[in-house]
Amino acid sequence: MDPIQDIKRPSKKLIDTLYEHVSAATASGDLNKMGIRNAFIQGPLPFTPGKKVVGPALTLQFMPKRDDIYPDGEYVEPETQLHRHALYNTQPGDLIVVDAMGRLDSGVFGNMMLTYFHGAGGIGAIVDGCIRDYAESRDIGLGLWLKGVTPNFHTQTEMFPYAVNVPVNCSGTYVAPGDIIIADDDGAVVVPIHLAEELAERGQEHAEWEEFSREKLEAGGDLRRYYPLTEEARPEYEEWKSNQGS
Repeated sequence: MDPIQDIKRPSKKLIDTLYEHVSAATASGDLNKMGIRNAFIQGPLPFTPGKKVVGPALTLQFMPKRDDIYPDGEYVEPETQLHRHALYNTQPGDLIVVDAMGRLDSGVFGNMMLTYFHGAGGIGAIVDGCIRDYAESRDIGLGLWLKGVTPNFHTQTEMFPYAVNVPVNCSGTYVAPGDIIIADDDGAVVVPIHLAEELAERGQEHAEWEEFSREKLEAGGDLRRYYPLTEEARPEYEEWKSNQGS
């Protein structure tokens, strides 16, 4: 088997800025303004409510099963099973994004694999499909965005792991290895790596004026003036922002 290509990871500073200032909703909205019409990975839902993760994507692609290509059985020739190799290059802060064809009858990972991933520093899994052993896996510490859960193992029915760290179709959304994922209770959004720095800058500004506007609206301010922030209200915002550092 050829060595699995590793991903190029962004700086910790960039990840920290995105985590602090950019929600999935902000990322989706700002990416739309930047020309990415729909970066939302529709389908996988948050199975660990309250969890937010931001990090680069390792990718795993499943394909329809063909018995002359992939041996049957859960533990047959384990080191030929690429869902394991998808996790071997894990570094702290990584996520795994899985194109599992949207199937609900195969658990791409179970508790042992996810425990290994978390122990290696993984922070979240976005799966266009299912995992198994959910009762044990939900409390590991990973963020999980899934279409569902199942008792079946990964090749029990009609698919098998085919490729690692290649571009994948995750629930209709293109994800390249190394793209940044922002996922929270609203869902998961893919940030093309070449747009991540610009998004961080936009997101920081967006978060600041939204906080100002939220305070104004809470105090009874006019929605038409403060959301979105109008040019007429901008001098108030600039004064508010300058006072934040005093």
